[in-house]
This record gives sequence, structure tokens and C-alpha cells, in this order.
Amino acid sequence: MGTIIFDLDGTLIDSAPDIHAVLNAALAPLGVAALSLERVRAFIGRGAPTLVRRACDALDVPEAERQGVLDRFLARYATAVDLTRPYPHAIGALDTLRAAGHKLGLCTNKPIDATRFVLDHFDLAERMDVVIGGDSLPVRKPDPATLRAVMDGMNTRRCLYVGDSETDCETARAAEMPFALFTEGYRTTPTEDLTHRAAFADWSRFPALAQGILAEN
Repeated sequence: MGTIIFDLDGTLIDSAPDIHAVLNAALAPLGVAALSLERVRAFIGRGAPTLVRRACDALDVPEAERQGVLDRFLARYATAVDLTRPYPHAIGALDTLRAAGHKLGLCTNKPIDATRFVLDHFDLAERMDVVIGGDSLPVRKPDPATLRAVMDGMNTRRCLYVGDSETDCETARAAEMPFALFTEGYRTTPTEDLTHRAAFADWSRFPALAQGILAEN
């Protein structure tokens, strides 16, 4: 059996609506224009500080105001789950993989408190053997140390990484790990321009896809 490590936002769950709402709420005291959901989706991927920086750059927010935006964002984001939904069949795919004997881990740039809250909310925590969040280590994805920390926690070197974004692709490449791309997430780069072992849009297809990739490695 093998080990499969997953990204979270844009991969297992569609959290962009909550991120969008929380980010606009954090920006509202500045009196700036609200950002669209589509624009916020394009900012997701390298952690909360980068998300907020990208939003502030887009709105020309003065440097002196930016820490306040980040603080307000993080305070609300830690428990923001009302608009978040797992992607169809994602939880079923995890259960199928666990039943087949695979170890499952999570490697996300989402802050660890927000990660654990949403995992508990959707009963996903018990399905993950090891969880690394965006502030669990001194570095974030695409630094390969993040994936290696999950692998170390599960005492394995035979692994598949699953994500939706350019950041996930870079992380897998840096860690020299096969990568499966979920195409319905938050990337902006065309699928054909990202290095991946396989791409999929339907989580019900993933268990068989993963078993095939792991059998090759």
C-alpha cells in the first residue's frame, strides 16, 4: 500500500466563498471596493499573508494598514466554514483509499487552526494520519520541506501528492514526488502547462487513478 498526501483548499474543499467573504470583511474598514469571488480565487494558494498582500496590492492599500487587514482576516478565518463545501465525492474517495489500506496525509498553506477547525467540521480529521498547516513550519509550500514533514510523520518515502494549483505542482516537483492535479480548483495556469502524472475532475475516479500511479512507483 502507499501514502497519499492532499492539499486542502481547492482540492478537497471549495473554501473560496468563505475566503472571499472574510477577506472583504477584513478590508471593509478601509472603505475600499469589494473584491469579486473570481479575483479572490486567483489570490489563493501561498498562505494567508500572501493572499492578503495580493489583495492589498490590487487595491493599493497603504503599507501601514496591511497588518491590520491580515490580523482581521486571520481572526475571522479561523472559524470560517459556513460557505465551504467538500467537493462532490471527495470524502467518499478518502474512505475508499483508507479502506484499501493507504495512509492519508494533509499538506496545506491554510493556517493550522483554521485547518483543524474545518477538518473537524466536516469529520475529516480522523481520516488524516498527519496534518501540516501553513504555519506548522518556518516555511510554506512550495518549499518541499512541508511535504517531507508529512512523509516523516507517516514514516514513508513512497508517496503521491494531490493538489489543484501551481503552488502544489511546484511543491511536488521540488520534493521529486508524483503529482495528481485536481482540475476544478483554484489554478489559473492551463492544465497542459503544469507538470503532473495525471489530471482529474471527478473525485469518484480518483481512487483507481491513485492506485495506478502508486503501483508504478
